[in-house]
Amino acid sequence: MQTLKKLLTGIPVNESKGDLNVRIRQVQFDSRKVAPGDLFVAVKGTHTDGHQFIAKAIEQGAVAVVCEEMPSELPDGVVFVRIENTQKNFGIIASAFYGNPSDNLKVVGVTGTNGKTTIATLLYKTFSLLGYKVGLISTIKYYVGDDEFPATHTTPDALAIQQLMAKMVEAGCEYCFMEVSSHAVDQDRISGIQFNGAIFTNLTHDHLDYHHTFAEYLKAKKKFFDQLPPDAFALTNADDKNGMVMLQNTTARKLTYTLRSMGDFRCKVLEKHFDGMLLSVDGHEVWTHFTGLFNAYNLMAVYGATQMLGVSQDEMLRVMSELRPVAGRFEIIRSPEGKYAVVDYAHTPDAVKNVLSGIAEIRTGNEQVITVVGAGGDRDKTKRPEMAAEACRLSDKVILTSDNPRSEEPGQILADMEAGVEAQYKSKVLSIVNRKEAIRTACMLARPGDIILVAGKGHEDYQEIKGVKYHFDDKEVINEIFGNN
Repeated sequence: MQTLKKLLTGIPVNESKGDLNVRIRQVQFDSRKVAPGDLFVAVKGTHTDGHQFIAKAIEQGAVAVVCEEMPSELPDGVVFVRIENTQKNFGIIASAFYGNPSDNLKVVGVTGTNGKTTIATLLYKTFSLLGYKVGLISTIKYYVGDDEFPATHTTPDALAIQQLMAKMVEAGCEYCFMEVSSHAVDQDRISGIQFNGAIFTNLTHDHLDYHHTFAEYLKAKKKFFDQLPPDAFALTNADDKNGMVMLQNTTARKLTYTLRSMGDFRCKVLEKHFDGMLLSVDGHEVWTHFTGLFNAYNLMAVYGATQMLGVSQDEMLRVMSELRPVAGRFEIIRSPEGKYAVVDYAHTPDAVKNVLSGIAEIRTGNEQVITVVGAGGDRDKTKRPEMAAEACRLSDKVILTSDNPRSEEPGQILADMEAGVEAQYKSKVLSIVNRKEAIRTACMLARPGDIILVAGKGHEDYQEIKGVKYHFDDKEVINEIFGNN
């Protein structure tokens, strides 16, 4: 237990009532979780304002409240503190409560539209293979050493992050690699974390349901780099048109990785095959188990970060040859007759384009490419027609289907996607709402040697429909249809 005064170290206090030396059992921002002895921080969130729940938090036993606006009634026995911007300062308070765990870890954050999960996970695997104890915060899973926990968000809330990092420190982890979403930056969920490095992958069309404009989306990503300390590194993809924007105002050490231009870490793809690529990395040849230019970029981000974290080049090239694709990222399944299915999490126009381009790089020209793709409900609607357009442009046949419709009608989502199908492509497009039937149809249309891309869900093992999550795993469905079970 710590005192409220200690938790507020470094945070200017505008007004207070009561003894700041009150001891705090736990820190909460959700009034439903408050228990006797807790501190309740009233955060003005995206959908709700925590100030509305101060009375409930006190009723449940809160001994202290930190807020931006003092309530009209200040009950005796409860300490009140007024500060600026509780959302931003909540992460600092949570970090202090858990002993500032990031001070005892080397923390690297990965941001961008595509590639975050792959890069963060491969960094986790790399340092694990090098013999270190490592933590991971990603879309797929959270890891503390070898112990795994289910992921709730790409980047969880500030309290959950600090709890995870505290577990990492307690378990003896030296490194923590984490995905940093634009939502997390905008909502200050990463406040209170001392980053040793940041990686930028790329920026394409996504999350405009939240950010509204591409400029705001870009601004959120850049804010992460702007906040880095001078002793951190800022590693960016110089081949992305927004890559150098990330470095404009950061005081961190600026570095680049590239496949097409001059950079600090350079790569050239020498050979491409279905089971991997031969790369030249800073002039050294290395065979990898990854396919597609987008994965070459992912591997270079990993390589560059390891060099900044002190791994020798020889050691990293050896490990790079051992690394395997991340679950649901360009995972290949083969049928007994020689049909191929690629399962990928691609759920943005650029990701669909990248995966199909990766397939195009390794096909001989005689195979059909059949793409099954959907778009999630209650998310950025403007990307739906663009996703369909990319699928049509790079596939021989396209089947539009459901992908977590959530509260929306699947038929309307498909109609939004169909709006992106140009007249010249309409004859090769089918719309099948039932995802399993869509995958089955693609498998039936495929001949031996053909390649089926099932895009959108990747590692996910559910379909969310009208608030209910039903078990659904693309890989399970494909293996069942292929007769691999």
